[in-house]
Amino acid sequence: MPELPEVEVVRAGLAPAVTGARVEGVEVLDSRSIARHPGDAAAFEAALVGRTLGAPARRGKFLWVPLLGAPGDGPADGPDGGRGPGMTDALLAHLGMSGQLLVREVGAPADRHTRIRLLLDQPSLHAAGRGPLEVRFADQRIFGGLAVRPLVDGVPDQAAHIALDPVDPAFDASAVARRLRRRRQGVKAALLDQTLVSGIGNIYADEALWRSRLHYATPGERLTQARALALLADVRDVLEQALAEGGTSFDAQYVNVNGQAGYFEHRLNAYGRGGLPCPRCGATMVREPWANRSSTRCPRCQRRPRGIAA
Repeated sequence: MPELPEVEVVRAGLAPAVTGARVEGVEVLDSRSIARHPGDAAAFEAALVGRTLGAPARRGKFLWVPLLGAPGDGPADGPDGGRGPGMTDALLAHLGMSGQLLVREVGAPADRHTRIRLLLDQPSLHAAGRGPLEVRFADQRIFGGLAVRPLVDGVPDQAAHIALDPVDPAFDASAVARRLRRRRQGVKAALLDQTLVSGIGNIYADEALWRSRLHYATPGERLTQARALALLADVRDVLEQALAEGGTSFDAQYVNVNGQAGYFEHRLNAYGRGGLPCPRCGATMVREPWANRSSTRCPRCQRRPRGIAA
């Protein structure tokens, strides 16, 4: 499943194409991809046509584009391109396991598994002699989707429970570390709890725990404040490195808005390296079942804590 870096790469790629653009048309090709929307395909289309799009935003793995005005309104006035007062709802996107948001020229070859098409008029492209754009939502497995949802304190209601992520400027590492230390559950399970800290999935949790030399089953309550802060710093560093390199791509489904795959997989030290030497000490990495998935660790660098059963 795409994690924070993949979603952030998509957000950054969408920004110049959609910010200030007007939605001229919407086509829902598969209504399963609007299951989170409170209404049918006609209601979804009516909620978007005529709206001006603001700058894309993200929290954890959720991505959204604020909407200015009401359906049928004219373009937004002012240089903010629809980012000023008046936004009460947003186009919310969750990529699920295989969702993609692709920016294409109108008339470009079809993309496989396209479920929704948005036709946009982007004024910033007029001077360059370019015409309208399409944003296509493609999703092979249909676990993701789009919806128009109300904003609550600037965040769509369906994402309001999601905690800040470690690369957010407002992230309070000390407070999160204290909350982590009150938990009896293993640190990996805590890192994947999106109400504690968002944007982390199986890949980056394994990478951060390898850097911190922590076993995934180490209870949070056994960490000192300094150790918990060091773990969160390692999480942030892993995420920032992945962001700089375009995200992680193990599958052609994980692409940015231009259809390009990330390549952070070539720098992974733990995830997917079961049976290979540990990059730090040379011991053979082990891949173990964990919470209906798997976890990869170094048995020498990341020893199982005392009193915790295998």
